[in-house]
Amino acid sequence: MGIDQIARRGVFLDRDGVINRAIMRAGKPYPPSDLAELEILPGVPQALLRLKRAGFKLIVVTNQPDVARGTRTRESVEAIHAKLLANGLPIDSFRVCYHDDEGGCACRKPAPGMLLAAAREENLDLAASFMIGDRWRDIEAGRRAGCTTLFIDYQYPELLRSAPDCRVRSLPEAAVWILASLGEGEGRE
Repeated sequence: MGIDQIARRGVFLDRDGVINRAIMRAGKPYPPSDLAELEILPGVPQALLRLKRAGFKLIVVTNQPDVARGTRTRESVEAIHAKLLANGLPIDSFRVCYHDDEGGCACRKPAPGMLLAAAREENLDLAASFMIGDRWRDIEAGRRAGCTTLFIDYQYPELLRSAPDCRVRSLPEAAVWILASLGEGEGRE
């Protein structure tokens, strides 16, 4: 079997609340509305680099329904992704669902469509992969795809619909847990 045929491990990451700070309005998390509101969370660049060095493909999977609702443009979402890459984050790809719940698509989390498509295209072993998120939709999508799920618990006023495999407080803590679970030390440099 050639190297291109060997299934690889991936880490799927929600964007808002995992990589960048979610903007809280009336107790509910929202994406940044523009580049001025974009703030990469502490320790994220280092955590992503540790996961990348461990051989993981890093794939952002994000719902951005405000595009379907007409309150945000695709260009503004893509500008945030370009800025994250310009800041040196070692992200391999971005998967975005621009639909609202009424769209009934297979890509909007909690549906696992974005994860399944990325796994096919990147030859990822979902059972050896991880999904990190801060909302119930992230955990459910990861569970449905067959990934180990890590929940960044910000105590949002919403219920989880399925239990995550692990609860953490940040992406750096999630990276440490992932690498330790694989016997790769504590995941620190």
